[in-house]
Amino acid sequence: MTRFHHPPSLEDIVEMAEQAFAAIPKELRDLVQGAAIVVEDVADDETVAEMGLDSPWVLTGLYRGTPMTQKSVFDAPMQPDTITLYREPILLEWVETGEDLFRLVRNVLIHEIAHHFGFSDEDIERLEREE
Repeated sequence: MTRFHHPPSLEDIVEMAEQAFAAIPKELRDLVQGAAIVVEDVADDETVAEMGLDSPWVLTGLYRGTPMTQKSVFDAPMQPDTITLYREPILLEWVETGEDLFRLVRNVLIHEIAHHFGFSDEDIERLEREE
């Protein structure tokens, strides 16, 4: 487990997300095609409003794009699918829960990828528990 003597930077979270992607269940890794993983500090005001949230601090991740379950070979690609991890809300949850930071990043990533494929909440919880 990595110990931090300062808040993990965007680059630290990107590195964790890359390692987490390699550690997620194979069934998810095999399904993800072309989705970019991006890390930002916090969701912007437009995203917060679009999601109907009162605060950006509750949003740890967001999938933007067309879920694979709704794509057609006849669809013209618009924008690349993107999974955004929000660093500051992740760090807030880390501090509040005491959860291992790598595991937290991994679970946010799993959650967003699973949404990409239309997985049920039960399936997502099962995937998050897998090592």
